[in-house]
Amino acid sequence: MPKSSPELMILSEGKNVMTHVLAKLRSEEKTKLNEFLRNKIRDLETDKRELVGVFGETGAGKTSLINAVIEERTLLPSGDIAACTSVMIKVEANMSNTNYEAHIEFITKEEWKDELWSINQYHGETAEQTKYEDDDYQDVAEKMSAFYGEEWEKKSYEQLMDNKNFKEIPEFLQSTTKILACETAMELSAKIIKYTRTDSKRGACNGIKRWYWPLVKCVTVRVPHNSFLQHVTLVDLPGNGDRNKSRDAMWKGIVGQCSTVWVVTEINRAAADRDSWEILKSVSSLIGNGGECSSIHFICTKSDIIGESTDHSADVQASILERNMDAKEAVRKEYNKLNKTKKHFSDDCFKVFTVSSKEFLKQTVLSEENTEIPKLQDVLQKLNDRHSEALNYVSGAHGILSLIQGAKLTKPKNNKDVCKELERNMVLHLDPVKKAMEEACQVFKKRLSEGVEKSEKQCEKMLHNFLFWGKNGRGFHRTLKSVVKNGGVYKTQKGKEINLNRKLTSFLTDSIDEEFRKTFPNERKGGPFNGTLNNFSLDTESLKQKYEDVQLQLRFLKTEEDNIKLKLNTRIRDQKKIIYNSLTQTIEEFMEECYKTAAGFSGDGMLGKMRETLTKHVYESKDTMFVKAKDVMMNHLLSLREEILETVQDTLQTSIDLSLRTDSCSILDVSTELEMVQKFYNDLGNSSH
Repeated sequence: MPKSSPELMILSEGKNVMTHVLAKLRSEEKTKLNEFLRNKIRDLETDKRELVGVFGETGAGKTSLINAVIEERTLLPSGDIAACTSVMIKVEANMSNTNYEAHIEFITKEEWKDELWSINQYHGETAEQTKYEDDDYQDVAEKMSAFYGEEWEKKSYEQLMDNKNFKEIPEFLQSTTKILACETAMELSAKIIKYTRTDSKRGACNGIKRWYWPLVKCVTVRVPHNSFLQHVTLVDLPGNGDRNKSRDAMWKGIVGQCSTVWVVTEINRAAADRDSWEILKSVSSLIGNGGECSSIHFICTKSDIIGESTDHSADVQASILERNMDAKEAVRKEYNKLNKTKKHFSDDCFKVFTVSSKEFLKQTVLSEENTEIPKLQDVLQKLNDRHSEALNYVSGAHGILSLIQGAKLTKPKNNKDVCKELERNMVLHLDPVKKAMEEACQVFKKRLSEGVEKSEKQCEKMLHNFLFWGKNGRGFHRTLKSVVKNGGVYKTQKGKEINLNRKLTSFLTDSIDEEFRKTFPNERKGGPFNGTLNNFSLDTESLKQKYEDVQLQLRFLKTEEDNIKLKLNTRIRDQKKIIYNSLTQTIEEFMEECYKTAAGFSGDGMLGKMRETLTKHVYESKDTMFVKAKDVMMNHLLSLREEILETVQDTLQTSIDLSLRTDSCSILDVSTELEMVQKFYNDLGNSSH
């Protein structure tokens, strides 16, 4: 396992030092500088986690993979081919105690009432023979059977909502989180099965009579002091979202935050596994331009199995490795065919791994290295290293203490020249940032205008192809009814998403996808707007030689400059998701009333009426809704541009004024604390090289 104890000790000692300094500042006279310093110390606390989203079909070996990678072989329950994880499971480190914990978040009581209401609607409106063919009915019926048992259909709404049904999970009624704490991973694994999995046969064997997963929104499993998970959360993601709106909103939010995505499939069908490629295609816009994913890892599991051979000789290992190389090449070729998906990602973001969780835990055929689990552990370690909480904290503390000590040693009246140079550098180096942002806005305006023109010309044809999908529309009326009933978005029982809003927006998104990725790359090395923001500098290093008496204040300003860029990069990453997704959101809002009207039809001629309603609405709205989508996106871009410029100018101007223009005769002496933190800073710098 990676080492982290020295870092944690330095972080703890650094926090103790700054807590002591903060207490001293509180006892000092209240001044603008004093308040500024106290706020800066409070802002030192950050814990940005890197999310790794794990996708894969039932039986692909997701849970076994996660258990092996974090070296906790019995943590997540893994079942046979009939079992599947039904809720989102986050796996992260428990850094506060030695327990294995599960924090279980439930859907609301109102949401469960809606589920019951929808099943009552089916009983009232749908013919007996038809409802059993309906995906929506089957989905809700499966949940009812799991929670209430097979007798649920004979019970009234009041009986189903009786509080006695929830006596084992009072947290559901109280809208609080249920926490399970165990001493071992195996013990916790046994306890969380009924909250996470659909596996009634196995449940019967374990004495489970009632399953709670239908009521669960998310389960967070915390592993004691696991260094692979120090700043990383692995998220086991079921299928392609969820039909429950709150679970689906959480799913989309988490998917959009994943910096790395693992798509897991069995090696014997990796390149030809349509389900895995379908998952990747369907989430590409959510994790790419609409998210922050910079790495896609296609993970082929069970790589130790070749044919029916039980031979464990060196020749078999050589055959396995040769087959694994062929599998990697076949998967890469398949990925290269996905031109629409690739527009969201850089050329080097896609990697293929052939892994064996079983062999990693007990080698019989493959060496540990050839199981490729260590390579995935390296991936997690690099993600941990990307976010060093200790280095970020100590670096910030170092800058703040430098400012305090520097302010004590110099008088503001001597600082006029250095202030002028800093302000001149700020204006000079902000100019390339301004230009890059203006150019980006002009390009997006042009591309979106082209997208609007194409949308207006082709949207009706695209809609017609969608509405008359399938032979004679047989069975399609149920699918279309589900689409309009759910605001244009429908997930089939197999997890495939049908999203009419995204289809209508596709000409707009296609027009900007490549430019958007270049402007807002998910890779950290370049940065947004052609790297101009990351290249911005006050040139404090060169000024230190010229103005030796304010070296400490200049050190603080360098820290402040780095901090602003870090915060703005995070802000831009969050805002670019809103900007990109605003196109689909605007179309969705335009279509909302139309969907409601279409969803109200039933009986004979329902399909024709729904088709006519949608066709008429798109025809009447096409000249306004696509232009509106473009305008909304452009307004978001312009607002972001103004926010970036104002943040840099206002924050740095305030920092310059308070560090170099403020009389600070009553400031603290922190020479001892500065010396201590300087040592921490040097130690961390040396360990990172």
